[in-house]
Amino acid sequence: MSEYVETKSPVADDEDFEILEDELLPPVSEFKRFLKVFFKRKVVIFGFVVVVLIVLMAVFADLIAPYDPDELDLYNVLAPPSAEHIFGTDALGRDLLSRIIHGSRVALMVGVSAVFISAAVGASIGLIAGFMEGIIQTLLMRATDAIMAIPALIFSLILVQVFRGGLLGVVLAVSFTFFPGYIRLMNGQVMSAKQNDYVMAERSMGAKRLRIMYRHILPNCMSPLIVSMSMMMGASIMMEASLSFLGLGLKPPIASWGEMCNVGYRYLLTRPLLSLLPGLAIMLLVFACNMVGDGLRDALDPKLRGTSTN
Repeated sequence: MSEYVETKSPVADDEDFEILEDELLPPVSEFKRFLKVFFKRKVVIFGFVVVVLIVLMAVFADLIAPYDPDELDLYNVLAPPSAEHIFGTDALGRDLLSRIIHGSRVALMVGVSAVFISAAVGASIGLIAGFMEGIIQTLLMRATDAIMAIPALIFSLILVQVFRGGLLGVVLAVSFTFFPGYIRLMNGQVMSAKQNDYVMAERSMGAKRLRIMYRHILPNCMSPLIVSMSMMMGASIMMEASLSFLGLGLKPPIASWGEMCNVGYRYLLTRPLLSLLPGLAIMLLVFACNMVGDGLRDALDPKLRGTSTN
């Protein structure tokens, strides 16, 4: 009796085809992977679109605004919404829509400037503290803890008085209020990064400290720094609005959303749009910045890629 011997078919099965297909597919670029993860959630797309629209509104404010934001019309004070003034006018007859449009310039200018200044100062100090260790790290980090123990709003109120207000004073006050957070962030990242094998190899070959710090450690700490900057953008805008609302930030006639809320709350029962519209603009921009920060966190952190849900 002949014995049946099972032989494998020379035709490859589905798993073999999948392996071959994966090997033949071109590698996906890091930029495409970043875009795919960043735009995965609808709320991030919404935030990104809002930020882009507000940036465009600030850039082309002179062309978009129907009136000069500082033009007074004392014969048309506290006018209700109409075809001539879509959102009405304020207590001095200035067009509310035009002032909201030009106020986006102030919000973005303060937010971007303060974030970059505080990130540059804080990241530099944190980089030095984390790399040097010893007494230098101890002194820098204890001073940072002491500053962070002061409530941010109170600290910014003190600083804005020291810098005598104005646009430059507000930017510096907000910058120095938030830079301790970047010190702690960068210090922790550097403490972790300098334990990697490539840093140890550089040290064993006698590389200089500056080369190790700025060529090997700093680039590997940029992802969390970028995410933190996008998050702090909204906080900086909120801080500027708070200072202006309290009358210690930007002074009239500069169109500031916080100052507009301060003026409008007096007429909250009769003309609620004077406060509600600039307040809504602040809320929308801060929310959009936070959503963009969430998207950057998902896209730049390898541990979170592909874990986001709608």
